[in-house]
Amino acid sequence: MNLPPCAFTVDVEDYFQVDAFSDVIPVSTWSDYEPRVVANTSRLLDLLDEHQVRGTFFVLGWIAERHADLVRNIAGRGHEVASHGMSHQRVVTQSPELFRRETRDSKRLLEDLIQAPVVGYRAATYSITVQSLWALDILHEEGFLYDSSIFPVRHDRYGIPDAKTAPHRLETPGGKAIVEYPLTAARIFGVNIPVAGGGYFRLLPYGLTRRGLRRVQAEGRAVAFYLHPWEVDPGQPRIRGARWRSRFRHYLNLDRTLPRLNRLLRDFQFSTMRDCLSALDLL
Repeated sequence: MNLPPCAFTVDVEDYFQVDAFSDVIPVSTWSDYEPRVVANTSRLLDLLDEHQVRGTFFVLGWIAERHADLVRNIAGRGHEVASHGMSHQRVVTQSPELFRRETRDSKRLLEDLIQAPVVGYRAATYSITVQSLWALDILHEEGFLYDSSIFPVRHDRYGIPDAKTAPHRLETPGGKAIVEYPLTAARIFGVNIPVAGGGYFRLLPYGLTRRGLRRVQAEGRAVAFYLHPWEVDPGQPRIRGARWRSRFRHYLNLDRTLPRLNRLLRDFQFSTMRDCLSALDLL
């Protein structure tokens, strides 16, 4: 029996750029913080090499501008490079004009660095919601073939709870078409429960994550797993002044991420998001 494909994805951003800290760390101060993204991403690259896994790295344009060699290294080691936007601002806070400019700039920057097309996009904080579906038209117009920004769950900062949970061709508000690869949620007692990675991977016991992903596969749905480089860095500087909920979500079980990733990469077969969509005849 051939199981549905699993995409392994990384949102390449640094610890001081997360949305949860945006109220205490404005973009204008990012350069004041110690960068740790190169070392942390390299740890992930080494782990993926060890397991012979290729994944998709959604790279923030701000990072690519300052760490060009990191982007080239990701591509040179056989991974897919995709766009995570330019400045890690939630789409719902941007005008269509600003979103288009940042999206275009990021795509061009990444393509110049790797000398290959960049066809995938993921919004900061999964912020394509019912209020910002207009962004999908812009992604289509700017040459993206697929998006992976919609999380079909209920959350205080993102999500479309009734969105489709399997990769599909989506009609945009403007009548165009783009492929959507949603983040993974398992349907339990009539509610979509996130099992896609990130903070959920650190919060839930590994056995529950594995069971949720197996359940999704048994239902015939492809998996989209994600995490961030800072999640393998328990020694990262602590941010003062952040709200308790943000600190809890960000710092919980950072020391357990790598051991759990080792188990995950043994238990599931992963590939790039583009290859998974090709296997599903969506690209």
